[in-house]
Amino acid sequence: ELVHCRARRRFNRGLRRKPMALVKRLRKAKKEAPVGEKPEGIKTHLRNMIIVPEMIGSVVGVYNGKTFNGIEIKPDMVGFYLGEFSISYKPVRHGRPGMGASNSSRFIPLK
Repeated sequence: ELVHCRARRRFNRGLRRKPMALVKRLRKAKKEAPVGEKPEGIKTHLRNMIIVPEMIGSVVGVYNGKTFNGIEIKPDMVGFYLGEFSISYKPVRHGRPGMGASNSSRFIPLK
């Protein structure tokens, strides 16, 4: 078994038009790339696309709501979603003074 149950169910129900178009564009980019070089990056908003073995070696720009993060697809990524490799939020930095902090804790000495 290459992928988890949810992914198997999704493929059993068939690939829709947009994911199929992405796979075709990746094929074309891979075919046009010179031998031994990375193919041109293909931008996409399809964060819910499951990575299939055919995509290995491709470069995909996955949209995170603000920018496209370039991802080179490797064999151990098969079965994961594209969105898992393009974080869509800025991780919280706890313990930093900012908005809503008390006046004394907001002060940072300039040394």
